[in-house]
Amino acid sequence: MASIEIISPLPGIFYRRPSPESDAFANEGDQVDNNSVIGLIEVMKQFSDLTADTKGKLIRFCVEDSEPVEPGQVIALIDVEE
Repeated sequence: MASIEIISPLPGIFYRRPSPESDAFANEGDQVDNNSVIGLIEVMKQFSDLTADTKGKLIRFCVEDSEPVEPGQVIALIDVEE
């Protein structure tokens, strides 16, 4: 099975949940598809959805919740369904 990297398109802060009281958008081991939101990137109080953009199993987050990210940084790994 092939793995792909989900890359940050923006600099900012990565959030795994929509609010501190909410459940995470996705967890390691979850099945995701093209439209599955796996997190948010916040830049100057603007929030952008980060989607899986592929169908498969989310195997690992490479960034912790509320950590800063840079463009091109790997956020998560997904095993792609063939």
